[in-house]
This record gives sequence, structure tokens and C-alpha cells, in this order.
Amino acid sequence: MDYFSSDFKLGILGGGQLGKMMLYETRKWDIYTKILDSSPEAPCRISSNEFVQGSLLDFDTVYDFGKGVDVLTIEIENVNLDALEKLEAEGVKVFPQPKALRIIQNKAKQKLFYVDHEIPTADFQRFAYLSEIEDSIANGGLKLPFVWKVAQFGYDGQGVKVVRSLEDLKGLPKGECIAETMIPFKNELAVIVARNANGKIKTYPVVEMEFHPEANQVEYVICPARIDDKVAEKARSLALKVAEKIGLTGLLAVEMFQTNEDEILVNEVAPRPHNSGHYSIEASYTNQFEQHIRSILGLPLGSTDSKVAAVMVNLVGAEGYNGNVVYENIADIMAMEGVTPHIYGKAQTRPFRKMGHVTIVNDDPTKARSIAQQVKERIKVISK
Repeated sequence: MDYFSSDFKLGILGGGQLGKMMLYETRKWDIYTKILDSSPEAPCRISSNEFVQGSLLDFDTVYDFGKGVDVLTIEIENVNLDALEKLEAEGVKVFPQPKALRIIQNKAKQKLFYVDHEIPTADFQRFAYLSEIEDSIANGGLKLPFVWKVAQFGYDGQGVKVVRSLEDLKGLPKGECIAETMIPFKNELAVIVARNANGKIKTYPVVEMEFHPEANQVEYVICPARIDDKVAEKARSLALKVAEKIGLTGLLAVEMFQTNEDEILVNEVAPRPHNSGHYSIEASYTNQFEQHIRSILGLPLGSTDSKVAAVMVNLVGAEGYNGNVVYENIADIMAMEGVTPHIYGKAQTRPFRKMGHVTIVNDDPTKARSIAQQVKERIKVISK
């Protein structure tokens, strides 16, 4: 099929920042794009060929949208899978495949998949209702502390909480959830795996993630990770195993723990471009968004090697600010060596909302991390 300057249409479910960065690549290649998102202010609205407003979880909306494209992909996994399965059955190419999304969309099913395929992961218990957790604690079946995760629709740091007492359970959603054993670890790592429609597969370098302690969001992504080569190889091998067992086409971001004994445990995965790969726009020979497009169209995969060390800093809304966004001191950070800001185009800020990111590249990883700290301290995302 001819994808370039042709009648081919690529559909993307979701119009957020990941979709926006994907569109940088489709515009570079003159690939026609059609976007579906529920928000009329979605970042993708101004850079796609067609923008459709509608719910990603409504069967008819997703089905009707998908009938008008040749290949359908996602930038968020919380979409109507029944519609995707029907579209796939009727001949629309859907990547990642709905059967893979069935595994990934629900964290309880995802954890069971790891157990069934002998993929190392933290011990866990599955609960149909939140009230069952209280009963389990009372009867000695579950011990504090543990990590609570909502099974469905958790996203971007939402739906995860460390539970140290019964008081911490108050206000949590009442439905299906899991309780994970807390893992003492040295590092949180991630590997992005690319697999194209012809089954060719590549991995990006292992990155290290530093998290905000309150928001449970990544603050910094460091590439390459500051770990031993043997640990890095173990992480990449495990990420490949996960991707091969799930069998999806596209990108799979595999988040992992490096334990104090240097074992690697899978935490969770995302079937799309991921925050842990944003550094690749400036630092890699083939960035993750171009690689995703290559993968789902069955094109040759590009080099995943890095040209230079990089640190990515997330720009999130400051606490205490809601409303029309203001970015303070962007000119100041642009005066720093190797600094590139990315603003996502969201008009409204709120505490911890992802509003952009900044990439710092440098031949010296330590220097890059130092500049990243300066960027974090200098730039402010507030409201008018």
C-alpha cells in the first residue's frame, strides 16, 4: 500500500499530547490522519487532516470512526474494545491488536498474564470490590503496607496508592482492584519495544525513571540508565519476552523494578508511545513516534540507538493553580545548554496535569542530569 501523499487514511483514537507528537511524523511523511477525541480542545485538533469529537468508550462512535480509515491505532488504551474487535473482523487493520489490549487494559488481567507466562512480577491479590480488602486485612490474608491499584482505567499516576493503614482506603473507588506487595528496589526502569506488522522487533536502551513521591508521576527520565551492563541486558531481554508473549504490533513500553538483589520484575506495560520515550525526539536516531508509525504500517524499523545522552523533565501543573495556563521562565531554560521544551497545547492547567516536557541532551550524562535539575527548579507551570 502507498502511504505517502495518497488516499490512505490513518486513524488515531485519542487526541492528546502523544497523538500530537505522532502527528509530527505523519506530517513529515504527508500521511493523511483522522483523530477522534472527546475534547474540542484536544492538542491534536489543529494538526490532523480531520478531527472528530466523540467518546473513545462509546461503541457506535468508535465503530463509525474506524470504518472511515485504513489503519487504526491508539494513543491511549482506554477505548471501546468491542468496537475495535468488530472493525478488525470486518477487515480494518487495528494496531495494537484488540486481543493485546484486552490483556493490558485491565491491570488484574495483565498481572495474571505475567503469572501464566512465567514473567517475574510483584506478588499480588485480586479483589472484585474494595470492601474485600478490608476483610482480607482483618482476617490476616493481606498485610500492610501494600500498593493498591484500580483494575480498569487507571492512567497517568491516577488509580495507584500506597496503603499503609485502613484510613488510606477511604475515598478510593469501590470496584475491582489489585493489592501488590511493596517491592524494595534500587531503580525503576523502562524499555520500549518496537514490533512491526512483519514481526521484526527492536528495543530502545534501558532508561531510568525518577518519580514524584506524591503524584506518582515520572519527574525525570534518564537515558542511558545508570546501571550495570548485565542488569541492562537482563531488562532488555525481559522486555522482549513480554512483547513476544503479548504479540502486539506497535510499541510496548515495559516498566520494571530493579530489586536490591538486581533481579528485574515487570511492573506494568503501555501499548503505545510512552512518557519514558520522549527523550528519543532529540536523542535517538529514530524517535519513538516515528517508530510507532513505521511499526503499524509494516515499514522497516529504524535504529533505536541514541546519538547522545539525554534527560527528560516532565512539566506538570503546579500545586494550588487551576485555570488558564501560564509558563514562567521558558526563555531562561532555553538559554541553557542542550535544552528543548515541548508544550502540549492544553489551555487549562491543574495540579500535576502533564502540560509539556523538556529534554536536555549532553555528551556527559551527569551534566545532563544537573541541567535537568536546574530546569525543574526554574520553570513554573501556573495559571493566570
